[in-house]
Amino acid sequence: MTNETFITQNRDADVRAIALNKIPADIDLHYCLQQIEGRQIARRKLPSWAKQEGIVYPAKLSLEQCSSEQTALYKQQIVTRLLTTRRERMADMTGGFGIDFSFMASLFTEADYVERDEQLCKTAFHNFQLLGLLQAKVHQTTCEDFLDGMGEYSLIYLDPARRDAAGRKVVALSDCSPDTEALWQRLTSHAQVVIVKLSPMLDIQDTLRRLHGVSEVHVVSVDGECKEVLMVYSGEENNPTYHCVNIAAHPQTFCTTERNSKPLVTPSPERYLYEPNASILKAGVQDALCQVYDIRKLHPFSHLFTSPHFIEDFPGRTFLVEDYSKFSKKELKGLLTGISGCSLTVRNFPASVAELRRQLKLKEGADCHLFATTLSDGSHALIRCKLP
Repeated sequence: MTNETFITQNRDADVRAIALNKIPADIDLHYCLQQIEGRQIARRKLPSWAKQEGIVYPAKLSLEQCSSEQTALYKQQIVTRLLTTRRERMADMTGGFGIDFSFMASLFTEADYVERDEQLCKTAFHNFQLLGLLQAKVHQTTCEDFLDGMGEYSLIYLDPARRDAAGRKVVALSDCSPDTEALWQRLTSHAQVVIVKLSPMLDIQDTLRRLHGVSEVHVVSVDGECKEVLMVYSGEENNPTYHCVNIAAHPQTFCTTERNSKPLVTPSPERYLYEPNASILKAGVQDALCQVYDIRKLHPFSHLFTSPHFIEDFPGRTFLVEDYSKFSKKELKGLLTGISGCSLTVRNFPASVAELRRQLKLKEGADCHLFATTLSDGSHALIRCKLP
């Protein structure tokens, strides 16, 4: 039996169960388990790659760290918009498994994949051939060494490794490899557009002070979970535009250059309650929603908005307010009568969700949505809502 036959026969099996079974002597068990697990992950994370027979998958850690197909396609859209005609040469300076590279390289006449790990380079070369990326050139070297001899590029892309020598996650630019801040001037001198993928835990404003000339900040979420922050240099000297994106069944996008907008505040909830999506909150541009959508905040720091009218395209979650109360026993009793279970969200409130559930004896459930927050006068309130 060949390795490929074994992989095909066990493509849907639990790799932990396979490892405990008796395996034919001519089977490379480590390789086969890696490929079976890789294909299973790819069906969810990289569906177009999963359909391609013969793709070789790296160790699980590399697959976990690589971009999803959804976020790779989003980067492809950025490149298409910024480089409308001159898409001659690109370089991915931190190639990895090559997901982002493959989706961007398809746009260019020449595409350089740079990676210091020998096995990843071999895997990438094999996969790029299968994917028809014949313009791709694989370079086993470091980002720093490749920079020394590179010429002019339309695009340079980096996704610095966010783990230290001990395998622990890191966030700061100087702790990642390569150090983007140290290389920034060299990178921007070689390319029309530079895109850097960074941790969603990153301090965006501190990063903008370190990476001069960033024209766009993209905060990308998938199904409400913030996945990555992209810093884009395109040679423009304007204030950066914030692109807050939630990739989902119904995608949401909010763009603004106004990060220091003054919030409009109202004393109490109105008919509708609005909760911005995770990308907007991470970017810190939530106050700009007041002017764009004609809505008010419940408190400058609560980041919950309200309005008497329904906003169909609001970039976040929308609820219909049924009632609300201050935190007195009598008012709370009336508000919670008949509720056995609920979803509970805390915004600018001095207790956690778990603490509040214990205090109010609330179970998980779908009866209603409750928001615990602080109103503009400093009082605490519980707002009962339902989906509109």
